[in-house]
Amino acid sequence: MSAEKRHVDEPTGVETTGHVWDGIRELDNPLPRWWLYIFYATILWALVYVILYPAIPLVRQATPGLLGYSTREVVEADLKRVMESRAELDDKIASMSLEDIAHDPTLLDYAQRSGASSFKLVCVQCHGSGATGSEELGYPNLNDDAWLWGGTRDAIFTTISHGVRNADDPDARTSIMPAFGTMGMLNRQQINDVADYVLSLSGAEHDEAAAAEGAPIFAAQCAVCHGAGGEGNTALGAPRLSDPIWLYGGTHEAIVAQVTSPRLGVMPSWKNYFDDATRKKLALYVHSLGGGQ
Repeated sequence: MSAEKRHVDEPTGVETTGHVWDGIRELDNPLPRWWLYIFYATILWALVYVILYPAIPLVRQATPGLLGYSTREVVEADLKRVMESRAELDDKIASMSLEDIAHDPTLLDYAQRSGASSFKLVCVQCHGSGATGSEELGYPNLNDDAWLWGGTRDAIFTTISHGVRNADDPDARTSIMPAFGTMGMLNRQQINDVADYVLSLSGAEHDEAAAAEGAPIFAAQCAVCHGAGGEGNTALGAPRLSDPIWLYGGTHEAIVAQVTSPRLGVMPSWKNYFDDATRKKLALYVHSLGGGQ
């Protein structure tokens, strides 16, 4: 039985494929030769690539290819070249004081740029990409001028090196705020009065009568660390209470919660993970954010 004669488009004289969509027929035009040649060339190139380069995935690795090319080796070589180019600068930074580095424009620029990269690698998880921290979680904002342990280059370097309340490092920054409520040192009313007094130190809205009651309690229980005027003490890691910057929130409720059962943040010690040069670069970068002293 002969095949059914295919429909011919009258205007063009070209046979159609037989496909019809809403009365529209598809012309059976051959592909342009230039397109076919390019298509054949890509097939040929693919075959050559498979032979010369790693291409076919196997159980443990891909086929190596005749040329033995490896992008991993290229990257490793590039990284090695970068490390070698930085080695001289890193050696200088490791051997110099932070103050001396700060007075060398070339070294300082390199240190801050490199420190920014390290910061994005290990610090943004807590302090944020903009180093603004998190009041809700108690991660300090590194852009302001409120420092628990001091904002000088050396102080920042020490904090980065040894961490805060890190049991694995005997030189870690350590301070403990008593749980005045949980331990029964102050009752609920006394804590509320102290909270109002603390709010008054920074000029925040507060109950004046309650603040007056809380003043002598603050003087007896809190001033030894935070100072008589709430100015704080970086030697002890005691926060300044006379400004509007708060680590765990500056509302009456947040202060009551902190006095009752304080949250005590922990920061890792980085001395076993980063060499002196890297920690110095991190310190210089953090200091440059705007809040360094």
